[in-house]
Amino acid sequence: MHGSGRRNKRTVTAISVVGVAALLAAGCGSGRTDDGGDASSGDSIVVGTTDKIVTLDPAGAYDNGSFTPMNQVYPFLMNFAPGDATPKPDAAEKCEFTQPVVYTCTLKDGLKFANGNPLTANSVKFSYDRILKINDPNGPASLLTQLAKTDVVDDKTVAFTLKNANDQTFPQVLATNAGPIVDEKSFPADKIMDDNDIVKAKPFAGPFTIESYDKNRLVEYKANPDYKGILGKAKTPQVSVKYYASADNLKLDTQNNSIDVGFRSYSPTDIDSLRKDDKVTVHEGPGGELRYIVFNLNTMPGGTPEQKLAVRKAIASSVDRDALSRDVYKGTYTPAYSSIPQGVPGAVESYKDIYGATPNKEAAAKFLADAGIPTPVPVSLQYNPDHYGGSSSEEYAAIKSQLDGTGLFNVNLQSTEWVTYQKERTQDAYPLYQLGWFPDFPDADNYLTPFFAPNNFLQSHFENPVITDLLVKETTEPDRTKRDAILKETQDQLAQNFIPMLPLLAGKQIAVAAKNVQGVDDTLDASFKFRYTVLSKG
Repeated sequence: MHGSGRRNKRTVTAISVVGVAALLAAGCGSGRTDDGGDASSGDSIVVGTTDKIVTLDPAGAYDNGSFTPMNQVYPFLMNFAPGDATPKPDAAEKCEFTQPVVYTCTLKDGLKFANGNPLTANSVKFSYDRILKINDPNGPASLLTQLAKTDVVDDKTVAFTLKNANDQTFPQVLATNAGPIVDEKSFPADKIMDDNDIVKAKPFAGPFTIESYDKNRLVEYKANPDYKGILGKAKTPQVSVKYYASADNLKLDTQNNSIDVGFRSYSPTDIDSLRKDDKVTVHEGPGGELRYIVFNLNTMPGGTPEQKLAVRKAIASSVDRDALSRDVYKGTYTPAYSSIPQGVPGAVESYKDIYGATPNKEAAAKFLADAGIPTPVPVSLQYNPDHYGGSSSEEYAAIKSQLDGTGLFNVNLQSTEWVTYQKERTQDAYPLYQLGWFPDFPDADNYLTPFFAPNNFLQSHFENPVITDLLVKETTEPDRTKRDAILKETQDQLAQNFIPMLPLLAGKQIAVAAKNVQGVDDTLDASFKFRYTVLSKG
C-alpha cells in the first residue's frame, strides 16, 4: 500500500491543542521521572512514528500511514486477528461464496457506529460504491478491479458480484484499504471528507474511537466498548500516537523511554544502535516491504515505446542492489529481483535470471545502442526524503552514482516532501520516481494487481492485455502448483518485456519498545497490520 496526495485543511481544535500540551509536558505520557521512577501509566500507551496520515477518509488514501489509524477505528467485514495471516469475519458473522462469482457476507447483530447510527448492509454497499465512484488517484480503487457490483440482499446481508469466478484474493481484499465500512449518514458519496469533520462525526465502529486529533502531531484513541470483532478488546484503554518529523527525534524519545513503542521508521544505523540499548527491545516481524523505482511510460526518456523499454532494460542492468543493501541499509533490507519478494509463495527472481545479480555495463550499453539511443541518457529521478525513512537520500544518491558511473546516464536527482510528492507523481510530474510498498495482505497477487492491472495504483500509464490476462488467471486458479506456474510466467514477462517498475530491495517489519511493553510481537505478523489492541504494559 502507498499514500495519497490529497492535502486536508487542518483545523486544530481546543481539545487537540490541550492534548498535545499535556502529552509533551508529560514526556509524551510515558517515560521516567527525574529520580528514575516509572512515570507511565498502565492504562495508556504512547506510540511514536514518522509515518504521516494523508487522510482518514478510506476513499482517498492507499498508504501505510493512513491505513494504520483506519484499522483501529473503522469496521471491516473481514480482518486479520493478531498472529493470524488468514482473514476471518470481523463485522461479519460469516462470509462465503454462494455462487462462483458471488461472495456473500452476513453482518453481526446490532452493529452501530460510535455516533449511534446503525451499521447495516446499506453502509457496506455505500462504502464500496463510494470508493469506486470517487476513484481518487491515490485511493484504493485499484484493489477493487475484480468487483462488478455490490447488492444489498437484506438489512444484514450484502452480496459482491465478481468479474471472475473463484477469486482467491477477494476475501483478503475485504481486510485492506478498500475494506473500511463507513457511515453513509456521515460521509458524502462523491467527495473526500475532511479529517476534522470525520473526527467530529464519530463514524467509528472499530476497536477504538478517536478522541482528539491534531493531524500528524498527536492522535488520541479511546477503546470502543461496543466493538465485538476479531481484533479483540483493547488491552489498554487509551492509546496516544505522536508523530515525528525526523527519525532522529523518534530514536531519541525511544532511548529516553518517552514513548512506549516506536514503529516506522528508524534508520538502519538507529536500529543497530538500539539493539545495544538495554532499556528497549527491538522487535522484528516477517518481511514484505518492497522498495522500487516507477517508470512513467509517457514522460520517461526515449522517443518510441521500444526506446523507452531499452532505457528501462539498461537501468535494470546497471543498478547494484547488493551495494544498496550492504552500504546503505546494513543488511536490514535485502536485494529484490521481482516485484514479489522472496519468501512470499510464488516468488521467483526474474530480474536476476535475466539481467544478472551484478551490474553489467556492456549489456546496458548494447540495449541503448541497439535502440539507437545516444548516451549519456538524461534521467530525471525523484525521491521522497521523509516517508520511507531517512536513508532514502543516501539510497538515491547511491543509485545516481551507480547510473552516472556507467557513463551511460546523466541523472538529475530531486526530492519532494511526501504529501506534495504523492499528488505530483500521479500528475506525470516525475519521469522516474521512488515508491515503497507495504502489502495489504500476504498473497503474491498483492504485489501484482495493484501495480500492473488496468487503473493500477502506480498511474504510470502501463496496461497490457498479456499481463491483464495472466493476472486474472493467477487470481482465479485454486490449484497451488498451477497458480505458482502462472505467477512465474507473470514475473518473467514483466521483467523481460515490460519493466513498468524496477524492484530494488525488500525489508522486514521493525518496532522498538520499552522493556515493560507486551504484545508487540503479536502484531508484527505476516498480515502486515499494526494493531493497538494487543499492546499493554506490565
